[in-house]
Amino acid sequence: MTDTDSMIWKSTPFTIDRKTGKSPSTVIIKMCGPFTARDMYGKLTPDELQKVFDLTPMEGGAPVELNILDLTDVPYVDSMGLGMIVAHHVRCHHRGIGMVAAGVGARVLQLLKLTRVDRVFPMATTVEEAETA
Repeated sequence: MTDTDSMIWKSTPFTIDRKTGKSPSTVIIKMCGPFTARDMYGKLTPDELQKVFDLTPMEGGAPVELNILDLTDVPYVDSMGLGMIVAHHVRCHHRGIGMVAAGVGARVLQLLKLTRVDRVFPMATTVEEAETA
């Protein structure tokens, strides 16, 4: 294991939360920690993880029109995490729901550019910027 690997795995444990944005039709999915198969499936079952990415309205909320992936506290994404982000974008697109990735850090942005996923969906510097765009 290299020094870089130990930094990745000793970072904040993976957490994911779904909440309403400023508008009742905006859903924010906030992730913290490495978005990797090891971390996400060590924390949640596949069904639990899928429920977080569900496109149904929040309880008592309006139909979802905008989905923001808050990646501000995500230091690293592996191929499984990248695949989930792309699959989520496709689901949003097919349902006419906008998706924006917010707070993408340098390392995650490097992966998005390398795989050309940065051309697929819009990105914003912050969640607040994504909500007003």
